[in-house]
Amino acid sequence: MPYTEQQVTSVRKWSDKTFSLTTTRPENFQFKNGEFVTLGLRPEGKLIARAYSIVSTNDADHLEFLSIHVPDGPLTSRLVHISEGDGIWINTKATGSLTLDYVRPGRNLYLLATGTGLAPFMSLIRAPETYSQHERVILVHTVRTVPELAYRHEIEALCDDKLRYVPTVTQEPFEVCRRGADLFRSGELSEMLGLPVPDPEHDRVMLCGNPHMNEEMTDHLEANGWVMTNYKGVGNFTVEKAFVLAKDD
Repeated sequence: MPYTEQQVTSVRKWSDKTFSLTTTRPENFQFKNGEFVTLGLRPEGKLIARAYSIVSTNDADHLEFLSIHVPDGPLTSRLVHISEGDGIWINTKATGSLTLDYVRPGRNLYLLATGTGLAPFMSLIRAPETYSQHERVILVHTVRTVPELAYRHEIEALCDDKLRYVPTVTQEPFEVCRRGADLFRSGELSEMLGLPVPDPEHDRVMLCGNPHMNEEMTDHLEANGWVMTNYKGVGNFTVEKAFVLAKDD
């Protein structure tokens, strides 16, 4: 595969489990906001690589990634120790099912993420075209502890009538101590935001998180008349199945 060595330009620790890093961008590398690539390290000359959604937008001069640290993970146990100036290998073939091409334009676009599943949605909420295709964007991010709310202050600064942000924490005291998927399914999310109940005729949903959240939300949506985008055509919701979020094995 077309890997190229790039340099790490910065590292930011969010919590004891999550961190982000920026790198130089391969020459002529093109991608769509919401896509992922594989990146890795070569300890002892052997490439260890995993899939990572790109946090930065496709017009940025750098690349940005958000990672979880798995203590025994072949890649993340090494990646967590990476420093500015170190080399990192990036595959220049991007792909993924969380781009604007994967849902029809609509009224409200719901972005439901758990943990580092936030990554592709950061590139989407930073991009003006996301708002041109939807009247409003609602980002719901669920984590276990408050420090894991990566990019929280940046997201809050972006919020206006076009972007709404609902951070939730499940294992510490916080303003909202509920799972975002539960809030969506129960209708509480709509009540909190003063918005109409999500309707497959008008609204759109993107999912990126742990397999349980992805599966339960997919089941809920399909049982209520929503259609997932697949080879048959573009529907009103999409889920990133290929992205490895919390597993490194």
